[in-house]
Amino acid sequence: MTLLDVSDLRVHLQTPAGPADAVRGISFTLERGETLGLVGESGCGKSMTAMALMGLLPESARTSGSIKLHGTELCGARDSLMRTIRGDRIGMIFQEPMTALNPLHTVGHQVAEPLRIHKGMHREAARKEALRLLDRVGIPDAAKRLDAYPHQFSGGQRQRITIAMALACGPDVLIADEPTTALDVTVAGQILQLIRELVQERGMGLILISHDLGMIAQNVGRMMVMYGGTVVEHGTTREVFMGRAHPYTQGLFASRPSLLTSHQAGPVVRQRLPAIPGSVPELHRLPPGCPFAGRCAMALDNCASHAPTPVQLSTTHSARCVWVKPT
Repeated sequence: MTLLDVSDLRVHLQTPAGPADAVRGISFTLERGETLGLVGESGCGKSMTAMALMGLLPESARTSGSIKLHGTELCGARDSLMRTIRGDRIGMIFQEPMTALNPLHTVGHQVAEPLRIHKGMHREAARKEALRLLDRVGIPDAAKRLDAYPHQFSGGQRQRITIAMALACGPDVLIADEPTTALDVTVAGQILQLIRELVQERGMGLILISHDLGMIAQNVGRMMVMYGGTVVEHGTTREVFMGRAHPYTQGLFASRPSLLTSHQAGPVVRQRLPAIPGSVPELHRLPPGCPFAGRCAMALDNCASHAPTPVQLSTTHSARCVWVKPT
């Protein structure tokens, strides 16, 4: 049985500016040991998709479609069911560890808490397991720091602590939402290496959310490019990187900085990076058709009013665009 099966997921929000469709018909599957990346600009629906999977949407949100975890339907599930799933069978690493950690409780208490709630461990057993987890994620002198508070750790160490919390109960699915935000390059690399090792070690399914194409390239086997709450391109990481079938995907890659070296003598020529014109539209202003139509140089007259259907480029690669033709 498929580990995670998401079909036609939709999230409708009531915002101060009016009703908005934050996620518009997303479908994908995830197997044990498989890694999936969600990539796109801020506001394209990546984190909202994760919140829907976790059952952490605002009270005003309405969902439809299907989210099945090992055959159990989670879309529209009662809070009582989601409380047993969240933190146990689905774990999440949030963007900013200081918002995920409670400043009033010790890290030992916070790592042990899901073990007491979901596994019924007694206090001492949970504390012993919390120590083992903190050791595993690389907290130095973990035994001496169990009773320390979040502010007494560095940013990278706090993120390691949130990873320990997410993994405490041995989840089937791990969601990492921009897990290296505000970390320097060296620490970010260490965090991503730790996540890769733990996913392989425990056979979890991983959903990695990022706007960083380099991070996606190095850490996932399959990826979805999102824009305006819609998946505009989906395939193996290699297929998407090589094919770049959708105009939005092309724009993302064109605006990515690269390090160019020259073996020729002479001054270095500085070039301005091309940028996608305009900005991500507000959710309540998305057109009924292709959400990228307003920024696309290739848009036709009817693109904004008629949503394109996915075009299969291979058995594992598809894109939603009128210009994309099957191969």
